[in-house]
Amino acid sequence: MPVLTYDTGLPLPDQRNVAQAVVDVALRSARPAELTPGKVYSLVTPDGKAHQLDLTGPKFTGVPPRKTGTTTVRDVDSFLAYFDKHGDFDSEVYADVERHTITAVLDAHQSDAPRWSEHRLHLSLRPTAAWRAWMGIDDRLMPQGDFAEFIEDNLVDLVEPDSATMLELAESFQATTSAEFQSSQRLDSGQRRFSYVEDVQAKAGHRGDITIPGTLTLALRPFEGSEPYRVIARFKYRLSKEGLRLGIKIERPGDVLAAAFEDIRTLVDNGIPEEIAVLNGSPLH
Repeated sequence: MPVLTYDTGLPLPDQRNVAQAVVDVALRSARPAELTPGKVYSLVTPDGKAHQLDLTGPKFTGVPPRKTGTTTVRDVDSFLAYFDKHGDFDSEVYADVERHTITAVLDAHQSDAPRWSEHRLHLSLRPTAAWRAWMGIDDRLMPQGDFAEFIEDNLVDLVEPDSATMLELAESFQATTSAEFQSSQRLDSGQRRFSYVEDVQAKAGHRGDITIPGTLTLALRPFEGSEPYRVIARFKYRLSKEGLRLGIKIERPGDVLAAAFEDIRTLVDNGIPEEIAVLNGSPLH
């Protein structure tokens, strides 16, 4: 049978437009699909463009992609506790003697594969208040009253002479702040004797002597969390028109700091797995 056609005067519809219309209707009528977090999807939109849908980020998975950042601790126990939780046999540990710091790169590169090296643990040692106090008067002369007050405030750090003896000496300096010290004499014992007169104008002005030790022995903790160390300080003095001025000179404080840091490094070395060596230096930034 012949097919009848009618000429309406209108153009025939383009097959491509018809196909796209069908696709659009299908897309609009499609039911929503649930996507799985942690995967990457690719799709083509109705306009023919390719797109990528990344659901691998922490916003979708609720889990950070990797551990990053630097944690700072102040003592060896805290360092070892954090290392035990986050470190592994490929972690690297560096000791910086000059800066008194120990840094662990917890996700350091493995022997056969690179890693991010962005998760770090930093032990930053802080000097104790006592160490800062004694270092603050090191090699500095003070009026006898100020020096006596400092000794009274820090008696707990004194080993030799003992605190009772040094308290008595400090009280003597406090009591003679208005006296005139006229001479000093070094004794065979290493001590030094200062002679003074309390009333220079009076013919019978009270005269007296004060004897100070040649050195002080202190017990100081250089860093918070460290053990106390023996520190030797030599007495210094000056007799002038302004009166008697006193001070101390600490012997080789750098050696004390170096010994304290080395002991801390040893504690860290003994606390981490024996397969990991503590390296001298600092990691790449």
